[in-house]
Amino acid sequence: MTPAVVSVSYAEEAVKFSDVADDYWAAAEIYSLVERDIINGFVDGTFRPEQPIIRGQVAILLKGALGLPVPSDLKAFKDVSERSVFAEAVAAVKQAGIFYGSEGKFGVGQAITHEQMASVLVRAFDLKFNPNAEELTVENVTPAHEKNVEILAQNGIITKEELDSFEPKASVSRAEFAVYLYRTLVFVEEKGTFELSIMHTNDTHAHLDKVAKRVTAVNEIRAKKPDALLLDAGDVFSGTLYFNEFKGLADLQFMNLMGYDAMTFGNHEFDLGSQPEGHKGLADFIKVADFPFVSANVDFSGDALFNEIYQGGTISSAPENGNIYGGIIKEVDGEKVGIFGLTTEETVNLSSPGKVSFEDYAEAAQETVDAFEAQGVNKIIALTHIGFDDNPAVDNDLQLAELVDGIDIIVGGHSHTELAAPFVVGKDEQGSKKEPTIIVQAYQYGDYLGTLDVEFDENGEIVGYLGELIDVGEKVADPDAAKLLETYSAKIKEVQNSETGAVAAKELANPRLGNGDPISVRNSETELGNLISDGMLDKAKEFNPDTVIAMQNGGGIRAAIDKGPITLGEILTVLPYGNTLATMELTGAEIIAALEHSVSNAPNESGGFLHVAGMKFTYDSSKSAGERVVSVQVEESDGSFSPLDESKTYVVATNNFTAKGGDGFDVFAKAYEEGRVTDLGLADWENLRDYVVKIGTVEPVIEDRIVDVAGK
Repeated sequence: MTPAVVSVSYAEEAVKFSDVADDYWAAAEIYSLVERDIINGFVDGTFRPEQPIIRGQVAILLKGALGLPVPSDLKAFKDVSERSVFAEAVAAVKQAGIFYGSEGKFGVGQAITHEQMASVLVRAFDLKFNPNAEELTVENVTPAHEKNVEILAQNGIITKEELDSFEPKASVSRAEFAVYLYRTLVFVEEKGTFELSIMHTNDTHAHLDKVAKRVTAVNEIRAKKPDALLLDAGDVFSGTLYFNEFKGLADLQFMNLMGYDAMTFGNHEFDLGSQPEGHKGLADFIKVADFPFVSANVDFSGDALFNEIYQGGTISSAPENGNIYGGIIKEVDGEKVGIFGLTTEETVNLSSPGKVSFEDYAEAAQETVDAFEAQGVNKIIALTHIGFDDNPAVDNDLQLAELVDGIDIIVGGHSHTELAAPFVVGKDEQGSKKEPTIIVQAYQYGDYLGTLDVEFDENGEIVGYLGELIDVGEKVADPDAAKLLETYSAKIKEVQNSETGAVAAKELANPRLGNGDPISVRNSETELGNLISDGMLDKAKEFNPDTVIAMQNGGGIRAAIDKGPITLGEILTVLPYGNTLATMELTGAEIIAALEHSVSNAPNESGGFLHVAGMKFTYDSSKSAGERVVSVQVEESDGSFSPLDESKTYVVATNNFTAKGGDGFDVFAKAYEEGRVTDLGLADWENLRDYVVKIGTVEPVIEDRIVDVAGK
């Protein structure tokens, strides 16, 4: 593939190469780069345009084009000597994050392919997707490079004609690279846009084990982009012993340390409302925050605990830390950026808001956007805790983007969605084209730090974006943050050894076939599986009395409980993932389909094997998968059992992992997509702890809830 000729002017007196005539197809770009002092030829006066360009040469060109500083340590890769002519450039491009190398080697003499060139140029010049460009198809490109080829094509650096003959695995010639480098430089110089950088977290739920690594990730971004905003989309509260002990104040220490700019409220921020002190814990949390809180659809005026800090849904361009606003205006690099918050109206049923009330999210959002625009703000971020694709009958980010004009970015939470790449909504609820809204969400528990870079034109419309999730676990812990964490983790270790008050009358085993056990938690009913599913059903009934069945995946049960006093540490070891309790509305036919999937691998193990409460069923493992379930009965309120009605709708409890289709439960995934799943947000380990404490002496038995009739 040879790039198309583009008209470029250059000085006639410039250095000329003996093998690049004025009428050579890439002469203009080559000589323009010579004028910029980026390109030099060889000592014999040639440029060798058709020769493949090697990685070392690319490093030199990018160092010159970007004016990259040279690190003091030139030992960037083990295959590049400090005395090498390429050493400084290679060290510079590595420090800038343009080249990564492989297995500690740079491959200085290796040719660079077209698809590799695309990734290098995107990283070097921080190029973005253009949400307004037409969709393009790239073929035969390695997945790691595919989005970067699209970015070059969207922005005209690769033309449509060139894309048709694009050879991703072919080597790039020196002339070709000169053309693409020149086009990139011109594109960057002429675009005249404002760039906003955002870091974001959501649904961390008091998971602090990786927080010192998150500090490192934030510091690395800020070193490159000091004006980057850091936002949290709620649900800092509830989920681990850190919250039980410190009521969010441990998390807040680290949020203050990292310099968060704003946070909205998740439903779990209202979990303390049922306690005698009411929302004192939340009010105390807010007051000591070194950042403001935003929520346009939550009214705190009914609760006197918030009188001093609730600013009545106003928009402030000079917000005070530890106060609640409908929205705030931040000035970033001379531009005004509006940030407002939204919290799911389902909080009334999911938590204990008490006298705190919730308004319609779409109406509140539109009113706030209008207020921002009236103040001349045309770059607007919605910081939401309503879920990416959560219950459409109530609220979610996809609907918000369609319903409300003027929102540029939605930084979301609540649904614990792992959006590896930003999601773009470019149409309204009628299907008509609208200005794009970019949606991001960073999964859960602080596993990732989300990043988003957005380019706005002079009218405040998004013309470019690029985002990713940074795996926090791969970072090195910040030393100071690690020391701070130790002051809290020491107390947690002490608490883990504390007794719950419940006693196991016997060992509750967690058998596995690989351990020589005759049965497995992943293919058979177990006493521990019954205990966990019973506790799940008991807790779900507190929130929805119509819940009649509970299901726990065997793969989520990770350890046994010893005979004797049950400690918190044991509970956490049995259910270590912090999954939350969810309820699903399923037909009897869907329940049978789920049970078929549960036993499809029996008698072999399957992490999706379901332990059940409130029902019992038989199956025949000698039959073909999908045709194994023989009978299903549901427990009535008087303890009797009745046949499952395939046409009837039942409320079924499970964990959020399974409810979203984990372990291959497509029938549950369909219910989730259709808004028939409600995540109650209660950690599974806390549910089990509460249940065993309620029982006191724990002695579950096998009740023939799950029976394989094969051979009987």
